Amino acid sequence: MVEEDRYCVDVLTQVQAVRAALHKVEEQILRDHVFHCVAHAFTSGDPIDQRQKVEELVDTVGRMTR
Repeated sequence: MVEEDRYCVDVLTQVQAVRAALHKVEEQILRDHVFHCVAHAFTSGDPIDQRQKVEELVDTVGRMTR
């Protein structure tokens, strides 16, 4: 669109649409991670694995919200 010299607001609208789509993908991957990897750590009963998964989750969410 930039190369085609499209109207700036149209380009910005498309950029926002891409960001929104990527955000939805992030949310789904995070949801899957929690329901599978993190949940598995808790059902395993391994406190070290549980702590690691929680720390990893907190770090990941922190990075996503910057």
